[in-house]
Amino acid sequence: MNSSVNILVGLVVLAWLVWRQTQRRLVREDRRPVVLLILLVLGILQLSTYLKTSTASATAIALLLIASLVLAAGFGVVRALSVRLWRQDGQLWRQGTWLTAALWLVAFGVHIGLDALFDGSAHGLGIGSILLYLAISLGVQRLVVQSRANRLGSFA
Repeated sequence: MNSSVNILVGLVVLAWLVWRQTQRRLVREDRRPVVLLILLVLGILQLSTYLKTSTASATAIALLLIASLVLAAGFGVVRALSVRLWRQDGQLWRQGTWLTAALWLVAFGVHIGLDALFDGSAHGLGIGSILLYLAISLGVQRLVVQSRANRLGSFA
């Protein structure tokens, strides 16, 4: 996939994630992370395509990828704290706020911005790992929201 397609796919997935997370939804303990797993698999495939064509050193790629994924996890934690949780009619609900949406946009921009910052080291890594970045960030957010929900009690 070329970089324009990767960015477009990333933006479409980002828009869908933001829309989905700002919707009022039941918190369920038994829910399988299907979307997360799909993003993870597609992200690994997308990254492997980048790695096949990259001329950057393995060290540069590894360091930048680790830094990027740590940022993804950090944004996931912060976003999870911005998600509103409440109990209504005996059921636990969640809904992302405007801050949740803004943090998704900032996280995406930071990830893509790493390409510009490290232009010589591993140019294209941010674009070639968009879906993996979103998967890690979503996964960490999911774990933290689930942990917060567990402290509030029973699920639907």
